[in-house]
Amino acid sequence: MSEGVQIAVVGHTNAGKTSLLRTLTRQSGFGEVSDRPGTTRHVEGIDLRIAGRAALRFFDTPGLEDAVALQHFIARLPGAYANPVDRVRAFLAGPEAHAAYEQEAKVLRKVLEADAAIYVIDCRQDVLPKYRSELELLCACARPVMPVLNFIAGAPERAAAWRDVLTGFNLHIWMQFDAVAPFAGAERQLFQDLSVLLRARSSELQAVVAELERQAQARRAAAATLVARLLVHAAGLRQPVARAVLQTPAGREQAVARMRAALAERTHEAVQAILGVYGFRPDEADLALEPWTSGRWQDDLFHPETLQDAGRKLGTGAAVGAAVGFAADLALAGMSLGAATALGAAVGGVASQGWSQLPRKLRHKLQGVEELTLEDAVLLGLAGSLMRLVGALEQRGHAATKRLAIGAQDEGDAALRPVVQALAPARGFAPDAGGPVLAASLDARREALSERIAGMLLRAPVAAA
Repeated sequence: MSEGVQIAVVGHTNAGKTSLLRTLTRQSGFGEVSDRPGTTRHVEGIDLRIAGRAALRFFDTPGLEDAVALQHFIARLPGAYANPVDRVRAFLAGPEAHAAYEQEAKVLRKVLEADAAIYVIDCRQDVLPKYRSELELLCACARPVMPVLNFIAGAPERAAAWRDVLTGFNLHIWMQFDAVAPFAGAERQLFQDLSVLLRARSSELQAVVAELERQAQARRAAAATLVARLLVHAAGLRQPVARAVLQTPAGREQAVARMRAALAERTHEAVQAILGVYGFRPDEADLALEPWTSGRWQDDLFHPETLQDAGRKLGTGAAVGAAVGFAADLALAGMSLGAATALGAAVGGVASQGWSQLPRKLRHKLQGVEELTLEDAVLLGLAGSLMRLVGALEQRGHAATKRLAIGAQDEGDAALRPVVQALAPARGFAPDAGGPVLAASLDARREALSERIAGMLLRAPVAAA
């Protein structure tokens, strides 16, 4: 074909036309979304591209503002124009199309040029006479029309009334959609319905459906890889600290703060990358609600109650991890040290990280140096929060204007326990491996483990935010 399928997106002012197109094309910067009436004043095209080619071209049109008066005007045209579409064309050729009904003329002209029209309905509105007039005008254009019941979550009780009206206009193919928070598979269903209306272009639209599914899987895989790499990094994160420093409250607090800052920086980078994978701007997630990026570690991820809850999800009954002593002290920001803690750190670390770590640990002991590492409970909280972020992005429309907020931990995080357990080898990746050969080997082991963790994350259920 020489050009893609052309779809005019029409509807009353502020029905959500631009919002729908942002979500369908995954372009949050397209057009202007506002509560102001008549935000879109001109026809604007946007492509949905597949393999570098415009498979579909959508046209965002101005809102129909006075369909009732225009319907009466067209009905009074000379009787020679008996055919409804002829009456519409006669109106477009006349002076009123450039005067009182200029906005409506732009819409109808584009509908006549397009292969089909999507009629966006704000389900929060009652079925008023003006909407019936809009449907009359669109049907008069003799083009396939597919109604989309938008903002369905805001007033589900009005959907039945709208469906009755659509049936009266012989519009039996319609769908529910929420441009701000589309349900899973909404995009696929929309294009499948369009393929029924446009049988001559069905193969092209089905190709779009298949490509959208491939893209969705690719986004999920890319996000899982980013999360996995961060978790592997976090599990292997360690900070050598002189024992004398840790024995003072101020020194201990500073050491813990440095540990938190190191993880916060890497996590912030991962969050930004995940937002980019899903086509969102860096500022669209409220990072202040994500404890590892906001300076609120002590209130959330590292809070004793949070860790105690995470410990229960791990099946341990308490927050315990690979490095029993200092990891627990770090996680709880505790102040007690002593022989028992030091012994726990050594024994717990060796048990989980492998005996290959013992030489370094012995060296540090002789030098009066201890290692801070992250608790398994912290890793579980980190994994759960990031996967909730992924789940939230998959249910977020690109027309959403509110910052994304990630909810508190829920029981769904327990499904990630095998992931945390599988991270154990990362604790054995020596940070001070010398020479390029050993460093390359370590990188390969780290990447292999990341791939394994990513696969596990893909199979795990995505928790709701």
